[in-house]
Amino acid sequence: MGARPELNPPMPGNRSATGAGPDFGRSRLRMAQRLAQQGIRDPHVLDVMAGVPRHLFIDSALTSRAYQDVSLPIGHGQTISKPSIVAQMIELAAAPIAEADRASARVLEIGTGCGYQAAVLAGVFGEVVSIERVGALHEMAARRLRSLGLDGVRLVFGDGHLGLQHSAPFHAIVIAAALDGHIPEVLLQLLRVGGRLVSPVHLDGGQRLVMVERSTTTDWHVTELDAVRFVPMVGGTV
Repeated sequence: MGARPELNPPMPGNRSATGAGPDFGRSRLRMAQRLAQQGIRDPHVLDVMAGVPRHLFIDSALTSRAYQDVSLPIGHGQTISKPSIVAQMIELAAAPIAEADRASARVLEIGTGCGYQAAVLAGVFGEVVSIERVGALHEMAARRLRSLGLDGVRLVFGDGHLGLQHSAPFHAIVIAAALDGHIPEVLLQLLRVGGRLVSPVHLDGGQRLVMVERSTTTDWHVTELDAVRFVPMVGGTV
C-alpha cells in the first residue's frame, strides 16, 4: 500500500497554537469531527481526512479557509471540492470493500485537479490512478503529491472520458466533474463486478450525485443521491 498520510503530520507551516501562525493539525481534527457530525461514518475515511494537509493543495492566500467546508478556486476554471463532498464520495466508493482488503484495491479518479482528493484516496486504497486533462494542473498535482511522499498514486495526463483501459478493472471509480446526462459506457466497463462508480451528473436541469454499482458483467444499479455543484466534465486536453 502507498504511504498513508499520518494523523497531524509535521508539515511546513503547521505551527502549534502556542506559537505564531495557524495550527493546521487541530484544524484538520475539527474538520474531521464536523464530517462525522454531518454523517460520515467510515472511521478509515475520517482518519485520512484528519491527516491530509488540505492547505498545501491551495493557494497560500486561501489557507485561512483550507479547513472550512467550502470549495475553493485552484485556477484554470477549476475548484477543489468541499471536504464533505470528498469524504462522502470516497466513503460511498469504499463501502463495499472490507477495510482489510482496501490495501490491495485499485481506484480510478477522473479529474485530479490540485491533487487533494487523490491524496485522500491514497490513504484509503492501495493504488490510485488519477487522470487530469489540464496539463498545468497535472504538473502541479504531481509536485504536491511527491512532496508528501505518496507512492501509491499514478497520475495520467489525458481525457477522462476515455478512461484507462489497460489499468482496468477498478474496484471503484470517483469522478470529480459533472457528466452531462449519462455515464459513458466506456467508463462503466472499467468497473469490476461488485465495484462502485460515484459521480456528479447533470439531470433535469440540475446536478445530482449518482452512485452506480456493478452487480454482474452486464448489470448496473443506479442510485441518485444529493444535489451537488461541480464544474462540468470537458473532453480533450489542454
